[in-house]
Amino acid sequence: MSSIQATRLRKGMLIKLGSDLFRVVDLHHLTPGNKRGFVQSRLRNVRTSTLSDQKFRSEDDVERATLDEREMQYLYSDGSDYHFMDTTTFEQIHLSDETLGDSVNYLIPNATIKVDFYDGAPVGLELPQTVDLRVEETTPAIKGATASAQLKPARLETGLVVQVPPFVNEGDRIRVNTETGEYQARV
Repeated sequence: MSSIQATRLRKGMLIKLGSDLFRVVDLHHLTPGNKRGFVQSRLRNVRTSTLSDQKFRSEDDVERATLDEREMQYLYSDGSDYHFMDTTTFEQIHLSDETLGDSVNYLIPNATIKVDFYDGAPVGLELPQTVDLRVEETTPAIKGATASAQLKPARLETGLVVQVPPFVNEGDRIRVNTETGEYQARV
């Protein structure tokens, strides 16, 4: 197990508190006035799926769970389950959308992804830094609009909506940052 400072926690990370394993669902770094900063987090227990709120002081160290990684291919989803196949053993597993959280917005069929296992059970994904997704729907560019800071919403093939520059059209492939959910470039 490795320790990580509370201020370095990110959504989706797995941490160990006591004997339980938790996934960070949401967190806010707060620094109230002249008091010490703290991190307010919402955690989901991996085994029981219950949510709990936890407050960490900025200087607290949190135990990060050590995981086994296996390379797997994303096959398909049916309802709330997402199916993966181990690329070496061809064994198939499925993870619920509750377990995957925001990661489902970046999954495209046949993509090879690292799946995290803890004590032999799948607990989440290790997404690449960026993914390339096709724009399914967006408003057309307005001719003569020269403001370069204008952004417009675009719905991608996975259902994710991101803000894109006016020159991006339906059918274009764009690169999206998986940590922030932001547009990076047209590819």
